[in-house]
Amino acid sequence: MPPLTKQVVLITGANRGQGKVIAEHLASIGAIVVIAARKYDNAQDVAASIGSEHAYPVQLDVTKESEWKTAVDEVVDTFGKIDVLVNNAGSLIRKPFKDITIDDYQELINVNQLGVFMGMQTVTPHMEHQKKGSIINNVSISAFAPIGHASAYAATKASVVAMSKATAIELGPKGIRVNMIHPGGIETEMAAKDNGIPDSYSSVPLGRIGQPIDIAHAVAFLASDESSYCTGTEIVVDGGLTLGTT
Repeated sequence: MPPLTKQVVLITGANRGQGKVIAEHLASIGAIVVIAARKYDNAQDVAASIGSEHAYPVQLDVTKESEWKTAVDEVVDTFGKIDVLVNNAGSLIRKPFKDITIDDYQELINVNQLGVFMGMQTVTPHMEHQKKGSIINNVSISAFAPIGHASAYAATKASVVAMSKATAIELGPKGIRVNMIHPGGIETEMAAKDNGIPDSYSSVPLGRIGQPIDIAHAVAFLASDESSYCTGTEIVVDGGLTLGTT
């Protein structure tokens, strides 16, 4: 298990689902996790459950540039640095292509694409000053293997892949690594809120739906020095789903 002792890690959308479990796991291996959520009281609740020694809450709507600046400045003022950014917050709208509205598409762009861009751009000057940093973008297998009724979602995720690779080239000489994780089906409220876990996951090569901790383990690797020679890397965590079914 890679140690993250006293590493300061800002995690967006950390109040639930994958983000919450990522925060809990990184805190368990020594990190100071900054719980970023659109509603501050939600961030406070998660931080309190983890404990003040390892968790710190901030309000952050990832679609607002001013909130990015305020949150990152607060983290740096409080801890003197920011070692890792985990762009985890995301939005999914599933509609047939003919029914997607411009407002739907813009909402997905704002959260999934611009939110990631603004986060990366806001932390970069601080990481440049430190001559070291790790940016981890939690993307989706939809970036290269889209699901039905999610064309706009897939487009925003694919854009993050291109942006991550381009910035990895540019920021590498400054000591900043940019990597990606592509979750497949993960058991969260968002994924299983309507009809439970689909039976189809039994035919995934590993025979089950993914768990948030599977993503957290991948994040821990990319956040740590154990991945110090990885940048522009894409780690697929899907139980073999994109390979085919059994």
